[in-house]
Amino acid sequence: MVPVRVLLMVLVLNLLTSITATTNSNSTTTATTTSSSSHANAISYPDFQHLNIKETIAETKTKPTVTSQNHKPLETHDDDDDGNKKKSWKLQLVHRDGISKDNFQDHYRHRFLQRMKRDSRRVTSLIRRLSVGGESYKEEDFGSEVVSGMEQGSGEYFVRIGVGSPPRSQYVVIDSGSDIVWVQCQPCNQCYHQSDPVFDPADSASYSGVSCNSDVCGRLENGGCHAGRCRYEVQYGDGSYTKGTLAFETLTFGQTTIRNVAIGCGHINKGMFVGAAGLLGLGSGSMSFVGQLGGQAGGAFSYCLVSRGIGSSGSLEFGRAAMPVGAAWVPLIRNPQAPSFYYVGLAGLGVGGMQIPISEDVFKLTDMGKGGVVMDTGTAVTRFPTLAYEAFRDAFISQTSNLPRASGVSIFDTCYNLLGFVSVRVPTVSFYFSDGPILTLPARNFLIPVDDAGTFCFAFAPSPSSGPSIIGNIQQEGIQISFDGANGFVGFGPNVC
Repeated sequence: MVPVRVLLMVLVLNLLTSITATTNSNSTTTATTTSSSSHANAISYPDFQHLNIKETIAETKTKPTVTSQNHKPLETHDDDDDGNKKKSWKLQLVHRDGISKDNFQDHYRHRFLQRMKRDSRRVTSLIRRLSVGGESYKEEDFGSEVVSGMEQGSGEYFVRIGVGSPPRSQYVVIDSGSDIVWVQCQPCNQCYHQSDPVFDPADSASYSGVSCNSDVCGRLENGGCHAGRCRYEVQYGDGSYTKGTLAFETLTFGQTTIRNVAIGCGHINKGMFVGAAGLLGLGSGSMSFVGQLGGQAGGAFSYCLVSRGIGSSGSLEFGRAAMPVGAAWVPLIRNPQAPSFYYVGLAGLGVGGMQIPISEDVFKLTDMGKGGVVMDTGTAVTRFPTLAYEAFRDAFISQTSNLPRASGVSIFDTCYNLLGFVSVRVPTVSFYFSDGPILTLPARNFLIPVDDAGTFCFAFAPSPSSGPSIIGNIQQEGIQISFDGANGFVGFGPNVC
């Protein structure tokens, strides 16, 4: 069972399989969580890591294996303490780069710069919506710039599901900040290119339009009515949008069938939604896929975002059985102004095993719904308010004075020229959660390549002082993250991918 109190523990997550000194070609990156009360006396708590530079640069020049479109989700069953079966549905989670060869026609630096531009647009939109006190969050105002960034890869993660009866396999992008499930549909008055044939509801025996007086239609933030059928419209910050009919449909995960899921059937869609058929919203609202599963999943899901360039896949799993034993649990915080998002309490930041003197108030969610810390799968780079970011960055710079500096790149102002190095020693970077564990990130999650010529940057950026902090997917990569919405916790570890 998931604990109702935060566990005090030390977890060491081995995210790579090899370790060497500076002269070797391998290195160790680990994520560690420990209780704040025991940090001062934790002898095993690391204050530095080795990052394999040679291997990381080689990954920027390697084209990953394109994932087969025929892979099957895995259904698992676990016993609870009373011997009863708990069902979960597990899917393979792949990065956008793993489903299309077209993503590697451009050089790594060009793809990276495009990714950062789209990430900036997403964050600008998010901060604009979440920084206005007293104004309710609306799905149509923000949700999926992650989708609009798919063309070049802006931290996009895909799962493959079946839609309709018989099921038609479709790739959909996951988004923890969205409360709607939708796919493109025929007849397609205006559609973008996707890797699979567009879903045709006329070929599905289980498709059923939602009436205008349905309770489900009433839950839409921007619903409408046409010819007695419920209409939906989602407008994104960059001008992209999807419009169509709300319907009940069957979704399939391997051998598991989920009936009567309310989905948007998009007949008019615009934007750079390249590759995916649509979106699988994982937000905490009632219209998200997690919300609609209700008792079938117990408000629980878990994901492990595949690390960049290592040629493996991650996973997305729904259900109580997905909740791991041995995770470090942090309470979720609800923001009534943005109920779809998952907020956590953050007390501070650390570099080299030492907490930086930053007031905890910088990270607090106010009574008006401003500030706070959001965990978001759609944002790539973690943002902190400028005051906190600058103290954080300066502490990192002071402990890396032995490394040659490089000019800033895109949104990053702290970069290094590491060409010719095999590996480098860097200080640890840690998140101090309020009344909970300290999460120490793997080195590859905070010092990342921005080209294939040895330029690496500190992978954090500032946000306005009144805006929220955002923990992005680069910092989440390779770590199992579990959301227990029913009990109000998010867990880190113990598994890796």
